[in-house]
Amino acid sequence: MPKRRDRVLIAGGGIGGLATAIALGRRGIDAEILERSAFSEETGAGIQLGPNATRALSALGVLDAIEPHAFRPEAISIYDGISGRKLSSVPLGKATEQRYGAPYLTLHRADLHAGLRAVAESLAPLVLRPGFGVTAIDAQGGDVVARAGDGSEAKGASLIGADGLWSAVRPLIMPEARLRFTGASAWRARLPRSSLPSPFDAPVVGLWLGPGSHLVHYPVCGGDDLNIVAVTEGGAARQGWNQSGSAETLLAGFTRWTKDSKSLLERAATWRNWSLYRLTGLRRFSEGRIALLGDAAHPVLPYLAQGAALAIEDAVVLAACIAASPGDAPSAFRRYERLRRPRASHVQRLSRRFGWLYHMSGPLRLARNLVLARRSEETALQRLDWLYRNEDGRA
Repeated sequence: MPKRRDRVLIAGGGIGGLATAIALGRRGIDAEILERSAFSEETGAGIQLGPNATRALSALGVLDAIEPHAFRPEAISIYDGISGRKLSSVPLGKATEQRYGAPYLTLHRADLHAGLRAVAESLAPLVLRPGFGVTAIDAQGGDVVARAGDGSEAKGASLIGADGLWSAVRPLIMPEARLRFTGASAWRARLPRSSLPSPFDAPVVGLWLGPGSHLVHYPVCGGDDLNIVAVTEGGAARQGWNQSGSAETLLAGFTRWTKDSKSLLERAATWRNWSLYRLTGLRRFSEGRIALLGDAAHPVLPYLAQGAALAIEDAVVLAACIAASPGDAPSAFRRYERLRRPRASHVQRLSRRFGWLYHMSGPLRLARNLVLARRSEETALQRLDWLYRNEDGRA
Protein backbone atom coordinates (compact mmCIF):
# COMPACT_ATOMS: atom_id res chain seq x y z
CA MET A 1 0.00 0.00 0.00
CA PRO A 2 1.21 3.55 -0.65
CA LYS A 3 2.32 5.53 2.37
CA ARG A 4 -0.72 7.20 3.93
CA ARG A 5 -0.69 10.97 3.96
CA ASP A 6 -2.52 13.54 6.04
CA ARG A 7 -6.28 13.18 6.15
CA VAL A 8 -8.49 15.15 3.75
CA LEU A 9 -11.84 16.41 5.06
CA ILE A 10 -14.72 16.29 2.57
CA ALA A 11 -17.83 18.36 3.26
CA GLY A 12 -20.71 16.56 1.57
CA GLY A 13 -21.49 12.88 1.22
CA GLY A 14 -23.29 12.99 -2.11
CA ILE A 15 -22.03 11.75 -5.46
CA GLY A 16 -19.07 14.14 -5.67
CA GLY A 17 -18.01 13.69 -2.06
CA LEU A 18 -18.12 9.89 -2.15
CA ALA A 19 -16.33 9.76 -5.52
CA THR A 20 -13.60 11.98 -4.09
CA ALA A 21 -13.20 9.77 -1.03
CA ILE A 22 -12.88 6.71 -3.26
CA ALA A 23 -10.37 8.42 -5.58
CA LEU A 24 -8.27 9.41 -2.56
CA GLY A 25 -8.57 5.97 -1.00
CA ARG A 26 -7.35 4.31 -4.20
CA ARG A 27 -4.20 6.42 -3.80
CA GLY A 28 -3.72 5.55 -0.14
CA ILE A 29 -4.91 8.93 1.16
CA ASP A 30 -7.18 9.02 4.22
CA ALA A 31 -10.47 10.90 3.99
CA GLU A 32 -13.26 11.87 6.38
CA ILE A 33 -16.66 12.75 4.92
CA LEU A 34 -18.75 15.27 6.85
CA GLU A 35 -22.39 14.93 5.79
CA ARG A 36 -25.24 17.01 7.18
CA SER A 37 -27.80 14.21 6.65
CA ALA A 38 -27.68 10.51 7.46
CA PHE A 39 -25.99 9.71 4.10
CA SER A 40 -29.36 9.06 2.48
CA GLU A 41 -29.87 10.16 -1.12
CA GLU A 42 -33.12 11.86 -2.08
CA THR A 43 -35.51 9.42 -3.69
CA GLY A 44 -37.49 9.75 -6.89
CA ALA A 45 -34.70 11.16 -9.06
CA GLY A 46 -33.05 9.61 -12.08
CA ILE A 47 -29.64 10.31 -13.51
CA GLN A 48 -27.95 9.93 -16.91
CA LEU A 49 -24.29 8.92 -17.00
CA GLY A 50 -22.47 9.47 -20.29
CA PRO A 51 -19.34 7.50 -21.24
CA ASN A 52 -17.07 10.14 -19.68
CA ALA A 53 -18.77 9.49 -16.32
CA THR A 54 -18.92 5.69 -16.57
CA ARG A 55 -15.26 5.55 -17.65
CA ALA A 56 -14.30 7.45 -14.50
CA LEU A 57 -16.54 5.22 -12.37
CA SER A 58 -14.87 2.17 -13.89
CA ALA A 59 -11.44 3.56 -12.94
CA LEU A 60 -12.71 4.07 -9.39
CA GLY A 61 -14.00 0.48 -9.20
CA VAL A 62 -17.65 1.57 -8.91
CA LEU A 63 -19.11 0.59 -12.28
CA ASP A 64 -19.58 -3.08 -11.35
CA ALA A 65 -21.47 -2.04 -8.21
CA ILE A 66 -24.07 0.01 -10.08
CA GLU A 67 -24.54 -1.89 -13.35
CA PRO A 68 -27.05 -4.42 -11.91
CA HIS A 69 -29.39 -1.47 -11.19
CA ALA A 70 -28.69 0.49 -14.37
CA PHE A 71 -30.26 0.56 -17.84
CA ARG A 72 -28.47 0.87 -21.18
CA PRO A 73 -30.66 2.96 -23.51
CA GLU A 74 -30.35 2.23 -27.21
CA ALA A 75 -30.61 5.84 -28.39
CA ILE A 76 -31.67 9.40 -27.68
CA SER A 77 -34.87 10.00 -29.65
CA ILE A 78 -35.63 13.68 -30.26
CA TYR A 79 -39.21 14.87 -30.92
CA ASP A 80 -40.99 18.13 -31.57
CA GLY A 81 -43.50 18.62 -28.75
CA ILE A 82 -45.93 20.70 -30.82
CA SER A 83 -46.28 18.37 -33.80
CA GLY A 84 -45.27 15.14 -32.06
CA ARG A 85 -42.95 14.37 -35.00
CA LYS A 86 -39.70 12.50 -34.42
CA LEU A 87 -36.88 14.75 -35.59
CA SER A 88 -33.65 12.90 -35.01
CA SER A 89 -31.89 10.10 -33.17
CA VAL A 90 -28.50 9.79 -31.45
CA PRO A 91 -27.30 6.17 -31.23
CA LEU A 92 -26.25 4.92 -27.79
CA GLY A 93 -26.00 1.28 -26.67
CA LYS A 94 -23.32 -0.71 -28.48
CA ALA A 95 -22.46 2.18 -30.80
CA THR A 96 -21.55 4.40 -27.86
CA GLU A 97 -19.60 1.72 -26.02
CA GLN A 98 -17.58 0.79 -29.11
CA ARG A 99 -16.84 4.42 -29.93
CA TYR A 100 -15.92 5.60 -26.42
CA GLY A 101 -14.95 2.42 -24.58
CA ALA A 102 -17.58 2.95 -21.89
CA PRO A 103 -21.38 2.62 -21.69
CA TYR A 104 -24.13 5.20 -21.49
CA LEU A 105 -26.25 4.37 -18.42
CA THR A 106 -29.46 5.63 -16.85
CA LEU A 107 -30.37 4.74 -13.29
CA HIS A 108 -32.01 5.86 -10.09
CA ARG A 109 -29.87 8.40 -8.27
CA ALA A 110 -30.21 6.44 -5.02
CA ASP A 111 -28.72 3.36 -6.72
CA LEU A 112 -25.66 5.34 -7.82
CA HIS A 113 -25.30 6.79 -4.34
CA ALA A 114 -25.59 3.36 -2.71
CA GLY A 115 -22.96 1.91 -5.04
CA LEU A 116 -20.55 4.74 -4.31
CA ARG A 117 -21.09 4.42 -0.58
CA ALA A 118 -20.55 0.66 -0.61
CA VAL A 119 -17.23 1.03 -2.41
CA ALA A 120 -16.18 3.95 -0.20
CA GLU A 121 -16.90 1.99 2.97
CA SER A 122 -14.70 -0.86 1.74
CA LEU A 123 -11.70 1.49 1.63
CA ALA A 124 -10.73 1.58 5.31
CA PRO A 125 -9.91 3.75 7.18
CA LEU A 126 -12.38 6.12 5.50
CA VAL A 127 -14.52 7.84 8.13
CA LEU A 128 -18.18 8.75 7.48
CA ARG A 129 -19.64 11.30 9.91
CA PRO A 130 -23.40 11.77 9.48
CA GLY A 131 -25.24 14.68 11.03
CA PHE A 132 -22.23 16.99 10.62
CA GLY A 133 -23.26 20.18 8.85
CA VAL A 134 -20.25 22.45 8.42
CA THR A 135 -20.96 25.94 9.79
CA ALA A 136 -17.41 27.29 10.27
CA ILE A 137 -13.89 26.58 9.02
CA ASP A 138 -10.58 27.58 10.63
CA ALA A 139 -7.50 27.13 8.44
CA GLN A 140 -5.13 29.48 10.27
CA GLY A 141 -3.21 26.89 12.31
CA GLY A 142 -1.51 23.64 11.42
CA ASP A 143 -4.80 21.86 10.77
CA VAL A 144 -7.92 22.78 8.86
CA VAL A 145 -10.68 22.60 11.47
CA ALA A 146 -14.32 22.21 10.41
CA ARG A 147 -16.99 22.93 13.00
CA ALA A 148 -20.62 21.89 13.10
CA GLY A 149 -23.53 23.77 14.63
CA ASP A 150 -23.46 21.59 17.76
CA GLY A 151 -19.83 22.49 18.45
CA SER A 152 -18.28 19.24 17.24
CA GLU A 153 -15.06 19.44 15.24
CA ALA A 154 -13.17 17.58 12.55
CA LYS A 155 -9.48 18.16 11.74
CA GLY A 156 -7.50 17.47 8.59
CA ALA A 157 -4.68 18.73 6.42
CA SER A 158 -7.13 20.18 3.88
CA LEU A 159 -10.86 20.40 3.16
CA ILE A 160 -12.88 19.87 -0.01
CA GLY A 161 -16.32 21.42 -0.29
CA ALA A 162 -18.38 18.87 -2.24
CA ASP A 163 -21.68 19.98 -0.73
CA GLY A 164 -23.58 20.87 -3.87
CA LEU A 165 -25.32 23.91 -5.29
CA TRP A 166 -26.35 25.24 -1.88
CA SER A 167 -22.83 24.78 -0.52
CA ALA A 168 -22.16 25.80 3.08
CA VAL A 169 -18.41 25.84 2.40
CA ARG A 170 -18.46 28.23 -0.57
CA PRO A 171 -19.73 31.34 1.28
CA LEU A 172 -17.28 30.71 4.12
CA ILE A 173 -14.29 31.14 1.80
CA MET A 174 -15.73 33.13 -1.13
CA PRO A 175 -18.69 35.21 0.06
CA GLU A 176 -18.66 37.26 -3.15
CA ALA A 177 -20.07 34.35 -5.17
CA ARG A 178 -23.84 34.47 -5.74
CA LEU A 179 -26.50 32.09 -7.01
CA ARG A 180 -28.82 33.70 -9.58
CA PHE A 181 -32.23 32.35 -10.53
CA THR A 182 -32.33 31.62 -14.27
CA GLY A 183 -36.08 32.11 -14.58
CA ALA A 184 -36.71 28.42 -15.30
CA SER A 185 -38.07 25.60 -13.16
CA ALA A 186 -37.64 21.83 -13.36
CA TRP A 187 -40.09 19.07 -12.45
CA ARG A 188 -39.66 15.35 -11.95
CA ALA A 189 -41.86 12.28 -11.53
CA ARG A 190 -41.58 8.52 -11.93
CA LEU A 191 -44.00 5.99 -13.45
CA PRO A 192 -44.06 2.18 -13.84
CA ARG A 193 -42.76 1.56 -17.33
CA SER A 194 -44.88 -1.51 -18.03
CA SER A 195 -48.08 0.55 -18.14
CA LEU A 196 -46.89 3.11 -20.70
CA PRO A 197 -47.88 3.28 -24.38
CA SER A 198 -45.56 3.89 -27.32
CA PRO A 199 -43.25 5.78 -27.63
CA PHE A 200 -42.77 6.13 -23.89
CA ASP A 201 -42.16 2.40 -23.38
CA ALA A 202 -39.21 2.38 -25.82
CA PRO A 203 -35.73 1.54 -24.44
CA VAL A 204 -34.43 5.03 -25.18
CA VAL A 205 -33.89 8.47 -23.73
CA GLY A 206 -36.76 10.58 -25.07
CA LEU A 207 -36.20 14.30 -25.57
CA TRP A 208 -39.19 16.48 -26.55
CA LEU A 209 -38.63 20.12 -27.53
CA GLY A 210 -41.15 22.95 -27.34
CA PRO A 211 -41.47 26.75 -27.03
CA GLY A 212 -40.38 27.71 -23.53
CA SER A 213 -40.36 24.11 -22.28
CA HIS A 214 -39.00 20.63 -22.88
CA LEU A 215 -39.45 17.09 -21.62
CA VAL A 216 -36.98 14.25 -21.00
CA HIS A 217 -37.73 10.65 -20.03
CA TYR A 218 -35.61 7.52 -19.62
CA PRO A 219 -35.75 4.10 -17.92
CA VAL A 220 -34.34 3.62 -14.40
CA CYS A 221 -34.31 0.86 -11.79
CA GLY A 222 -33.02 -1.64 -14.33
CA GLY A 223 -35.77 -0.62 -16.76
CA ASP A 224 -38.74 -1.13 -14.42
CA ASP A 225 -39.59 2.58 -14.07
CA LEU A 226 -39.52 5.67 -16.25
CA ASN A 227 -37.96 8.84 -14.85
CA ILE A 228 -39.56 12.03 -16.21
CA VAL A 229 -38.04 15.51 -16.10
CA ALA A 230 -39.78 18.59 -17.48
CA VAL A 231 -38.35 22.11 -17.62
CA THR A 232 -40.46 25.23 -18.07
CA GLU A 233 -39.58 28.90 -18.23
CA GLY A 234 -41.04 30.84 -15.33
CA GLY A 235 -41.87 30.02 -11.75
CA ALA A 236 -40.60 31.39 -8.46
CA ALA A 237 -37.06 31.24 -7.09
CA ARG A 238 -37.04 28.60 -4.36
CA GLN A 239 -34.18 26.97 -2.50
CA GLY A 240 -33.80 23.19 -2.57
CA TRP A 241 -34.63 20.63 -5.22
CA ASN A 242 -37.35 18.55 -3.64
CA GLN A 243 -40.35 20.88 -3.35
CA SER A 244 -43.89 19.64 -3.92
CA GLY A 245 -45.14 20.72 -7.34
CA SER A 246 -48.61 21.21 -8.77
CA ALA A 247 -49.50 19.20 -11.88
CA GLU A 248 -51.82 22.00 -13.01
CA THR A 249 -48.98 24.54 -12.83
CA LEU A 250 -46.69 22.25 -14.80
CA LEU A 251 -49.24 21.48 -17.52
CA ALA A 252 -49.84 25.21 -18.04
CA GLY A 253 -46.39 25.30 -19.65
CA PHE A 254 -47.38 22.62 -22.19
CA THR A 255 -50.76 23.89 -23.42
CA ARG A 256 -49.67 24.09 -27.08
CA TRP A 257 -48.27 20.57 -27.12
CA THR A 258 -50.10 17.79 -28.94
CA LYS A 259 -52.17 15.38 -26.89
CA ASP A 260 -49.77 12.54 -27.64
CA SER A 261 -46.69 14.48 -26.59
CA LYS A 262 -48.10 15.74 -23.29
CA SER A 263 -50.01 12.58 -22.36
CA LEU A 264 -47.02 11.36 -20.35
CA LEU A 265 -47.19 14.45 -18.12
CA GLU A 266 -50.89 13.86 -17.49
CA ARG A 267 -50.23 10.32 -16.26
CA ALA A 268 -48.09 11.45 -13.30
CA ALA A 269 -50.11 12.48 -10.24
CA THR A 270 -47.18 13.55 -8.03
CA TRP A 271 -44.46 15.98 -9.01
CA ARG A 272 -41.38 17.37 -7.29
CA ASN A 273 -40.19 20.80 -8.34
CA TRP A 274 -36.98 22.84 -8.10
CA SER A 275 -35.70 26.17 -9.42
CA LEU A 276 -32.69 26.38 -11.73
CA TYR A 277 -29.78 28.60 -10.72
CA ARG A 278 -26.43 29.67 -12.09
CA LEU A 279 -23.40 30.76 -10.06
CA THR A 280 -21.75 34.15 -10.60
CA GLY A 281 -18.75 35.85 -9.07
CA LEU A 282 -16.70 32.74 -8.23
CA ARG A 283 -13.18 33.86 -9.11
CA ARG A 284 -11.40 30.63 -8.17
CA PHE A 285 -12.07 27.07 -7.02
CA SER A 286 -9.87 27.19 -3.89
CA GLU A 287 -8.59 29.35 -1.05
CA GLY A 288 -5.41 28.06 0.55
CA ARG A 289 -6.07 24.53 1.85
CA ILE A 290 -9.80 24.60 1.02
CA ALA A 291 -11.18 23.70 -2.42
CA LEU A 292 -14.59 23.38 -4.06
CA LEU A 293 -15.77 20.51 -6.27
CA GLY A 294 -18.79 19.69 -8.44
CA ASP A 295 -21.85 21.90 -8.11
CA ALA A 296 -20.24 23.83 -5.26
CA ALA A 297 -17.66 25.11 -7.78
CA HIS A 298 -19.37 24.99 -11.18
CA PRO A 299 -23.10 24.19 -11.17
CA VAL A 300 -24.36 23.16 -14.61
CA LEU A 301 -27.86 23.62 -15.97
CA PRO A 302 -29.41 20.22 -16.76
CA TYR A 303 -29.60 20.49 -20.55
CA LEU A 304 -26.50 18.32 -21.21
CA ALA A 305 -26.99 15.89 -18.29
CA GLN A 306 -23.42 16.51 -17.10
CA GLY A 307 -23.67 17.76 -13.51
CA ALA A 308 -22.83 14.45 -11.82
CA ALA A 309 -20.32 13.55 -14.53
CA LEU A 310 -18.31 16.72 -13.93
CA ALA A 311 -18.25 16.06 -10.18
CA ILE A 312 -16.96 12.52 -10.75
CA GLU A 313 -14.31 13.81 -13.16
CA ASP A 314 -13.35 16.46 -10.59
CA ALA A 315 -12.85 13.74 -7.99
CA VAL A 316 -10.46 11.75 -10.18
CA VAL A 317 -8.36 14.78 -11.15
CA LEU A 318 -8.33 16.32 -7.68
CA ALA A 319 -7.13 13.09 -6.05
CA ALA A 320 -4.34 12.83 -8.62
CA CYS A 321 -3.26 16.41 -7.90
CA ILE A 322 -3.22 15.82 -4.13
CA ALA A 323 -1.18 12.65 -4.57
CA ALA A 324 1.30 14.48 -6.80
CA SER A 325 1.84 17.29 -4.24
CA PRO A 326 1.99 15.58 -0.82
CA GLY A 327 1.85 18.07 2.01
CA ASP A 328 1.17 21.01 -0.33
CA ALA A 329 -2.60 21.30 -0.68
CA PRO A 330 -2.56 24.89 -2.07
CA SER A 331 -0.36 23.81 -5.01
CA ALA A 332 -2.48 20.71 -5.58
CA PHE A 333 -5.67 22.75 -5.60
CA ARG A 334 -4.27 25.34 -8.01
CA ARG A 335 -3.25 22.59 -10.44
CA TYR A 336 -6.70 20.98 -10.08
CA GLU A 337 -8.33 24.28 -11.09
CA ARG A 338 -6.01 24.75 -14.07
CA LEU A 339 -6.98 21.30 -15.31
CA ARG A 340 -10.68 21.42 -14.59
CA ARG A 341 -11.92 24.97 -14.99
CA PRO A 342 -11.68 25.22 -18.80
CA ARG A 343 -13.69 22.04 -19.32
CA ALA A 344 -16.27 22.85 -16.64
CA SER A 345 -16.74 26.36 -18.05
CA HIS A 346 -17.18 24.97 -21.57
CA VAL A 347 -19.84 22.51 -20.39
CA GLN A 348 -21.61 25.31 -18.51
CA ARG A 349 -21.71 27.49 -21.64
CA LEU A 350 -22.88 24.65 -23.88
CA SER A 351 -25.58 23.66 -21.38
CA ARG A 352 -27.00 27.19 -21.44
CA ARG A 353 -26.93 27.16 -25.24
CA PHE A 354 -28.70 23.81 -25.41
CA GLY A 355 -31.42 25.18 -23.14
CA TRP A 356 -31.95 28.03 -25.61
CA LEU A 357 -32.07 25.57 -28.53
CA TYR A 358 -34.55 23.29 -26.76
CA HIS A 359 -36.97 26.16 -26.03
CA MET A 360 -36.99 27.91 -29.42
CA SER A 361 -40.25 29.19 -30.84
CA GLY A 362 -41.55 30.59 -34.12
CA PRO A 363 -39.30 30.50 -37.20
CA LEU A 364 -36.26 29.56 -35.10
CA ARG A 365 -38.03 26.41 -33.92
CA LEU A 366 -38.83 25.42 -37.51
CA ALA A 367 -35.24 26.04 -38.60
CA ARG A 368 -33.90 23.98 -35.69
CA ASN A 369 -36.24 21.11 -36.53
CA LEU A 370 -35.10 21.16 -40.16
CA VAL A 371 -31.42 20.99 -39.15
CA LEU A 372 -32.09 18.09 -36.75
CA ALA A 373 -34.11 16.18 -39.34
CA ARG A 374 -31.30 16.42 -41.90
CA ARG A 375 -28.55 15.36 -39.48
CA SER A 376 -27.30 11.76 -39.72
CA GLU A 377 -26.95 9.56 -36.65
CA GLU A 378 -23.19 9.36 -37.22
CA THR A 379 -22.93 13.15 -37.25
CA ALA A 380 -25.07 13.44 -34.14
CA LEU A 381 -22.79 11.11 -32.19
CA GLN A 382 -19.61 12.62 -33.61
CA ARG A 383 -20.62 16.02 -32.24
CA LEU A 384 -20.33 14.54 -28.73
CA ASP A 385 -16.76 13.30 -29.16
CA TRP A 386 -15.30 16.32 -27.34
CA LEU A 387 -17.38 15.43 -24.30
CA TYR A 388 -17.41 11.63 -24.22
CA ARG A 389 -13.89 10.84 -25.45
CA ASN A 390 -12.27 12.72 -22.60
CA GLU A 391 -9.96 10.16 -20.98
CA ASP A 392 -9.36 11.46 -17.48
CA GLY A 393 -11.59 14.50 -17.04
CA ARG A 394 -8.93 16.98 -18.17
CA ALA A 395 -9.61 19.71 -20.70
